[in-house]
Amino acid sequence: MATERLSMRKIREILYLKWVGDRRNRQIAESLHVSVGKVSQVVQRATAAGLDWPRAETLSEAELEATVYGTTSRTLRVPLPDPKYLNAELRKAGVTLLLHLEYLEQHPDGYRYTQFCDHYRRWLKTRGLVMRQVHRAGEKMFSDFAGKKPHWVDPMTGEAHEAELFVAALGASNYTYAEAVDSQKVGDWIGCHTRAVEYFGGCTQVVVPDQLKSGVTRSCRYEPEIQRTYEEWSHHYGTVIIPARPARPRDKAKVEVAVQVVERWILARLRHHSFFSLAALNARIRELLEDLNARPMRHYGQSRRERFESLDRPALTALPEQRFVYAEWKTVGVNIDYHVVVDHHCYSVPFALVRLNLDARISITTVEVFHKGERVAAHARSLTRGGFTTNPAHMPKAHQKHLEWSPARLVNWARKVGPYTAMLVEAILNDRPHPEQGYRSCLGLLRLARVYGAERLEVASARSLNVRARAYRDVESILKNSLDRIAPRNTDVPAQHSAEHENLRGKTYYQ
Repeated sequence: MATERLSMRKIREILYLKWVGDRRNRQIAESLHVSVGKVSQVVQRATAAGLDWPRAETLSEAELEATVYGTTSRTLRVPLPDPKYLNAELRKAGVTLLLHLEYLEQHPDGYRYTQFCDHYRRWLKTRGLVMRQVHRAGEKMFSDFAGKKPHWVDPMTGEAHEAELFVAALGASNYTYAEAVDSQKVGDWIGCHTRAVEYFGGCTQVVVPDQLKSGVTRSCRYEPEIQRTYEEWSHHYGTVIIPARPARPRDKAKVEVAVQVVERWILARLRHHSFFSLAALNARIRELLEDLNARPMRHYGQSRRERFESLDRPALTALPEQRFVYAEWKTVGVNIDYHVVVDHHCYSVPFALVRLNLDARISITTVEVFHKGERVAAHARSLTRGGFTTNPAHMPKAHQKHLEWSPARLVNWARKVGPYTAMLVEAILNDRPHPEQGYRSCLGLLRLARVYGAERLEVASARSLNVRARAYRDVESILKNSLDRIAPRNTDVPAQHSAEHENLRGKTYYQ
């Protein structure tokens, strides 16, 4: 039968009382609350191993136990179950600690069920070791959304709207900020961070958020990809974003606790109240937040505000003079008309960037376009759907020259040629739904004046008006075929101002 061991500490006490105190076995047993047989057994084994007190005193407890009990221990004779294997198997569906039966099949003399389970549970406790985090003043701000949500009621419809509860906490002082917002979208997420650092009156060296999509576009344990606007926000406030590892809430334990405190001391106190706007809800949250930060903390004997004033506030970096302006980033393609489309409105970029993909930064008031990190265009944002905002400097030289022409300028040029040419230009511009559609025809007439001369163009314009042929091709045909040299029937007044026409029968035809 296997010998049951005493604890290592009691082995040393038994030997001390026997060899130094010269006590009887019964006295030792009563003093240490063990059986007389156990005392006798330890003394006999120690003597058989050649021990005396001077030597026993120099041995560690583990060495003393090994010397007294030798290698006949059950621990050395019977293989222990592999706790790592057990842990992996227990994660599978339907698998329980009946794995003990499989263990006994391999080791029939192995540990019974109780010892088997105790061995596994002791191993589990060693896995739960946690390194205590030391938070330096002004170093970290932790942020997250709470799981529980407040709500407000639309006074017009009576519909209840759920809001998201944002919570931020400083590492050293536990000083807390909370507010309700409509959603967890990027705009609300960054807006909450902006108002949080303004509430604290400064910014920490590091911001530790959860890896939600609003802040991290690609979740990763080692190299998470920060959302671009969020990263731009961190640069503006001179801080660094280091997200907590996925599924590792202890990385942001401060805000996890802060969320619980806010839910207990703020949300719980709102449960019997109704709010008819998000602003009214946040006004009450702010009141309760001030009360929360003023409450003494049991472990510190100070309030969060007192610790904040003495620890975090002096260490925070100053806020920039200008508040961060929220903007969204979007990849846009340059069309062949050297314009990009943002919210159904077209904005010009330098024509050399045609067919490239660029980055557009879109704020409430501006649209900025970047190529390889360098800004190439900036426009005031327009809400006109289908409209165009064009910077002439972005246009090719030929297009810039075309842009210089206007209806008034074209008519003034035509008057220098003659009255009929001016009348023809006006007719061309008026016949089109948009005057710019007639620019090319008018510029064609200008070319004809250089080729055939102003005098012939004036005659050809008069003939074209007389036959109601108001197009560049018609005037060009007249000049090419020298029809301008044949005088029309009536050139004193253009046909559009006369009732006479060679194709009209007239009223005498019907007499």
